[in-house]
Amino acid sequence: MSLRIVVCVKYVPDATGDRHFAEDLTTDRESVDGLLSELDEYAVEQALQISEDADDAEITVLTVGPDDAKDALRKALSMGADKAVHVEDDDLHGTDAMGTSAVLAKAVEKTGYDLVVCGMASTDGTMGVLPAMLAERLGVPQVTLLSEVSVTDGKVNGRRDGDAATEQLEASLPAVVSVTDLSGEARYPSFKGIMAAKKKPVESLDLDDLDIEADEVGLEGAWTKVDDATPRPARTAGTVVKDEGEGGKQLAEYLAGQKFI
Repeated sequence: MSLRIVVCVKYVPDATGDRHFAEDLTTDRESVDGLLSELDEYAVEQALQISEDADDAEITVLTVGPDDAKDALRKALSMGADKAVHVEDDDLHGTDAMGTSAVLAKAVEKTGYDLVVCGMASTDGTMGVLPAMLAERLGVPQVTLLSEVSVTDGKVNGRRDGDAATEQLEASLPAVVSVTDLSGEARYPSFKGIMAAKKKPVESLDLDDLDIEADEVGLEGAWTKVDDATPRPARTAGTVVKDEGEGGKQLAEYLAGQKFI
């Protein structure tokens, strides 16, 4: 029987762009370029490695987001994933981690799975809690923050490296895992992979398909909201210390005034 792997990925604003909030205090995703979250590339890579070691495996990449989020799916497909699922609905605007985990859980169940692979966090929200929420909603074990992962004999095994110790973890499938940026560099899509991705199936789902009510997600159903935000002040010119014999003293006085020394 084929090993069914689902990789949850996210389309995020480019961290090098000018990111800010929209009028409703949600992340403005329209005025900045987006891309596949770098941390999710590691999840795709680990799924591909597991697939290569398995006798028979199929990788589905799953995302929740606007129409442009298909770009994230295409990147994952060009890396080698087999197919994709895109959950898109206008009522999802403003959905927080709780709502996103509910949508992903329904989509994962609808897709069918043995193993769900996630990145350690998104590069925009950086919460890192979604894999645990997803496992709880699915009612399966979670093995998170792995720097090494493999699947053998119906079990997922992994190594978690902490500050004080290294743990060897194991869970029976089905399960949810998340991998860190230490799990191995993600491969670059080849030209052949990019061309092949254009022909791979991308299934579109909305809230009705997942039997989720609009008031359960979006800003209305969010458990967490931003009440206020103040733009970061523009960067001002720094202090220039000219050494005319007293440069060292002036520098020391400046550092002391800033409480650096």
